[in-house]
Amino acid sequence: MIVRFSRMRWLIIGMCFLANAINYIDRANLAIAAPHIRMELGMDAATMGVVLSAFFWTYALCQMPAGWFIDKVGVRISLAAAVGWWSVFTAITGLVHSIGAMLGARALLGIGESAAVPSFCKTAYNWFPHKERGIACAIFDSGNRVGSALSMPIIAFIIAMIGWRGSFMITGAIGILWAILWWFIYRDPEKFRDIAPKQVDALLADRGTSIEETGTESKISWLDLFHYRTIWGLMIGLFCLNFAIYFFITWFPSYLMETRGFSLKALGTLGMLPPLCGILGSWSGGFTSDFLLRHGHSMTFSRKFCLVLGMLVSSCIALCAVVENVWVCLALFSLSYASLSFAGANTFAIVGEIAPTPKHVASITGIMNFAGNLAGIFITTFTGVMLSLTQGSFLIPLAVAGGLCILGALSYLGLVGRVEPLPKRN
Repeated sequence: MIVRFSRMRWLIIGMCFLANAINYIDRANLAIAAPHIRMELGMDAATMGVVLSAFFWTYALCQMPAGWFIDKVGVRISLAAAVGWWSVFTAITGLVHSIGAMLGARALLGIGESAAVPSFCKTAYNWFPHKERGIACAIFDSGNRVGSALSMPIIAFIIAMIGWRGSFMITGAIGILWAILWWFIYRDPEKFRDIAPKQVDALLADRGTSIEETGTESKISWLDLFHYRTIWGLMIGLFCLNFAIYFFITWFPSYLMETRGFSLKALGTLGMLPPLCGILGSWSGGFTSDFLLRHGHSMTFSRKFCLVLGMLVSSCIALCAVVENVWVCLALFSLSYASLSFAGANTFAIVGEIAPTPKHVASITGIMNFAGNLAGIFITTFTGVMLSLTQGSFLIPLAVAGGLCILGALSYLGLVGRVEPLPKRN
C-alpha cells in the first residue's frame, strides 16, 4: 500500500499533464482552424484577432476569483468542474454559425479554463516536497507544449477528414472523459495517512517547515498579497513570457501558412518543431532548478537563474521576422519556445515557495496568471491590427515579443525578491 502512495503522486501529476495538453489542444483548435473559419464566416484578420482574444478576456479576468475558489474548495472539485465546463463549450464552438456566437462560446470557454493552472499549481504543492516541485511543475507545464505539438497534426488531420466543426466536437468529448476520471481518482495526500503515515507526515512537514520558521501563520488577506514587490515582479514577468508564448498558440499557424507558405500538411509536421522543443525546455527547466537546489544552492538562486536565463535567450523570437531562410526561422522559433518553457516551469514552482500559507498557493497563482493572460488579449488583438495596417507583416508583433522577453528577465532579476515565504507585514 505504501508503494501505491508513492506512485499516486506521479499518477496525479501525470493527469494534470494530460489535462493541460487537452487544455492547449482546445485553445490551438481555433488557431489552426482560423483560415477555414475566416473563409466560412467572412472574417478579416482584425476580426479574427478579436475572436482569438475573446477567450483571453474571461480567462484572464476569472484567474483571481478562480484561485481564491480553489484554495477554498480544493483541487478535486475545482479541476473536475473546470475541465468539464471548458470541454462542453469547446464542443459547442463547433456548432456556431455567426461571429457573435463564436465570441460567446470562446468567452465561456475562458471561464472554465481559468481554474486550470491554479489547480495544477496547488496539486503540485499538495503532493511534492520542495526539492521535487520544480520537476513536478515542469511535468504539468509541459502538457501545454505537448498539446500545442499534437494539435498541429491531430487537428489538421481531423479538419481534412471531417471539417473544422468536427475537430471541436471530438476534443470536447475527450475533456469530458478526463473530468470524470479525475473526480474518481484524485484525493489529497492527507487522505492516505492510514495507508502511509510516515510518507504523509514527511510531506506535510516539508510543506509546513517554512511557515513555522518565518512566523507567517497569522492571516494574510487576499488583498494583502498586492502589497508585496515579489508578487508584482511575478505578474510582470509572466505577462512578458506569455506575450511571446501566446503567439505560438494563436497566430503561429497563420504565420506559417500565410507568410512562409506552409500547406496544411506541412503545418501538421514542421509546425510541431517549436512545441516539441518546448517540451524539452520545460523538463530541463524544472530539472535544472531542482538539481541546483539539491546541490546546495539557495532557493532564490536555483529558481531565478532558470527564470532569467530562459527569458533572455527567448528574445531571439524577434529575429524570426527578418531571417529569410525558413529553416533558420524554424530554428529560432524552436529555441525561443524552448527557452520560454525553460523559464515557464519555474514560474509555477516559485509560487509554492513564496506562499505564506498553503491557503495562498492557488490565490497567488491566480493573481500571477491574471497578469500573464492579459498578454493573451494584447498579442491576439495587437497582431491582428498590425497585420491589417502593414499588409500582413509580422515584423512589429515579433519585435515587441522579443523586447518584452528582455523586460521579463529584468523583472524576475530585480523585482522578485528572495524566494521564501512572504513575511508578515506590520
